[in-house]
Amino acid sequence: MHVLITGGYGFIGAWIIQDLLARGDQVWVYDLKEDPRRLRLIMSDEQIRRVTFVPGDVTDLAALKAAIAAHEITHVLHLAGLQVPTCRADPILGAKVNVLGTLAVFEAVKAAGRQVRRLVYASSAAVFGGPDKYPQPNEGGSFAWPLGDDVPLVPSTHYGVFKCCNEGNARIYYQDNGISSIGLRPWTVYGVGRDLGMTSEPTKAIKAVLLGRPYHINFGGWSDFQYVDDVAKAFVLSLDRPFTGAKSYNLRGAVITLADFHRALCSVLPEAATLVTFGTTQIAIAYDLSDAGIERDLGPMPKTSLEDGIRETAAIFGRLRAEGRLDTSDLDAPKPPPVTVVDEV
Repeated sequence: MHVLITGGYGFIGAWIIQDLLARGDQVWVYDLKEDPRRLRLIMSDEQIRRVTFVPGDVTDLAALKAAIAAHEITHVLHLAGLQVPTCRADPILGAKVNVLGTLAVFEAVKAAGRQVRRLVYASSAAVFGGPDKYPQPNEGGSFAWPLGDDVPLVPSTHYGVFKCCNEGNARIYYQDNGISSIGLRPWTVYGVGRDLGMTSEPTKAIKAVLLGRPYHINFGGWSDFQYVDDVAKAFVLSLDRPFTGAKSYNLRGAVITLADFHRALCSVLPEAATLVTFGTTQIAIAYDLSDAGIERDLGPMPKTSLEDGIRETAAIFGRLRAEGRLDTSDLDAPKPPPVTVVDEV
């Protein structure tokens, strides 16, 4: 495959690139600037040299078309976007990048015709409303848990609304132009390189423990912890496995409470018992999501156990620390407030 990845220098993008290179695929990263620092956390210099950088803004349709044509791109993976805190602070900028940028990607794929055989894009579990929007059946609700891909979407953030818009536009591009696409909805993705976003704090807690530093996770309640390599492989498999249509799919990892995460962390790194604490605020996104749809339509997806994912993350952080390459700037950055049900009113 000749794969163009928008926003490929981000956290999930780095792990996807590693998986694509291991398969022997060719990779081009379309991004505002060349910034392989997250790639260096998990890849060798020789691997990184196999990645071609293509400078460009995701909202620049002409540049996207030119990149797809010049490099004979066969598969497009659209990851570029701004996360919850930025979209909250500047909704217009958030819409420009997240919505208009996604439209530009679809238009560029449409212009390429049959050359591009698959488009996969990052949606988010943030398309769902808070757990209170989907009451349990024994509370008089009409929904069965875990929630399927197609329950009503009532997001509590601009970011979530933008992702809903992208999913809707993907459906129209298939309806009107026959462009097949797959959207994936990650939840709390953790692992080396996760240094931004509302749900980056569990990863930061792992890093803090290795440094002997106290760390407070700003939220609590339930979440769905998904190891980054599993998520990356889900994106790669979605590029490769047979599919026709336009569909957005839930991903699922370990659906647990923050107290459960803390126990798992302590089992791997006992020092966490005194160093890591967590809050009580439930993030306003439904957390118990079914991945039956993607497994039915695309086949089994990889699932690393929570303890194994924490162990692998700690091992890579430990290696980076031993090499003098463990960046701690993210531990000192201000934390965004968790998105709560109160934010909706």
